[in-house]
Amino acid sequence: MADTKAARLTAPAAPDTRAARTARTVLLRRARELALVPALLLLLILGAFVNDSFLTERNIISILGASAALAMVVLAESLVLITGKFDLSLESVVGIAPAVGALLVLPADKSGWGIQLPTGVALLAVVVAGAAIGAVNGALVVKLRLNAFIVTLAMLIVLRGTLVGATEGKTLFGMPDAFFTLATSTFLSVPLSVWLAALAFAATGLVLRHHRVGRALYAIGGNADAARAAGIRVERVMLGVFVVAGALAAVGGIMQTGYVGAISANQGQNMIFTVFAAAVIGGISLDGGKGTMVGALTGVLLLGVVQNLLTLAQVPSFWIQAIYGGIILVALMIARVTTGRAQD
Repeated sequence: MADTKAARLTAPAAPDTRAARTARTVLLRRARELALVPALLLLLILGAFVNDSFLTERNIISILGASAALAMVVLAESLVLITGKFDLSLESVVGIAPAVGALLVLPADKSGWGIQLPTGVALLAVVVAGAAIGAVNGALVVKLRLNAFIVTLAMLIVLRGTLVGATEGKTLFGMPDAFFTLATSTFLSVPLSVWLAALAFAATGLVLRHHRVGRALYAIGGNADAARAAGIRVERVMLGVFVVAGALAAVGGIMQTGYVGAISANQGQNMIFTVFAAAVIGGISLDGGKGTMVGALTGVLLLGVVQNLLTLAQVPSFWIQAIYGGIILVALMIARVTTGRAQD
């Protein structure tokens, strides 16, 4: 009888038990995304009571337009986070990349470099500048195996100083209308920047779910050594992710330029905190290997609604930043509960 009891204690869990445990784990992880939907609905209802203009078409479109640039940077950061790395420099790319394009197209008497390249070439230079910065980050992190957090923090500081130096601390005005088109032109009354962000999220979501590249990103974030053993070219994929992230952040910078109508010497400053808040509350794991674009986009919308609601309620801007910090802390605690794993 003792042997029978020992056998029961050491016997492996039944298949049905393992399946139930796996299903429960998946549901808990999905809960982080699904929980944002009722939270959004609750905020919309609350906003209707706070201000009569909150649920108007004009205000909803305003929220979407204001969130488009943030959405592109969150998309960029989410891709990097899924691979298990960080890129803090994306907020500086939002400023320096469009500034490069503007300086190339503006005459010297408007604080430009006097080169006056064609507008199309200058806009292409914006994306190339973002991709080049991502390539440098990727080379330092992937090839030289430097710490991604420290490398991109240093790059953030370098780019911020470079932007101030290149613009001499001035705000750049008078760019061609093409620099503002994404934010000022509309389709079905919605800015083109919103449509482009939605398309970017949809395309990325499809790639992550159905393409081998997407599966490779999750595999690398889960266990890079195992991914390498499985034949995935880890270094090449990770370098590509940094390049794509830089390009996406540059596009976000163009959207921000169009929304504001100018490029200031501090464009994008402190944006990375909001980016991480949106990604984390949207279910993108800081440990890598987990998260979806649906969750990340929901995180962006939630923060956009929160900021608009607090603005309409005339809450001071510094309290908005404090609230964002609180949201990140709550999201981290929820992640700890839903995943059951300690966060390194």
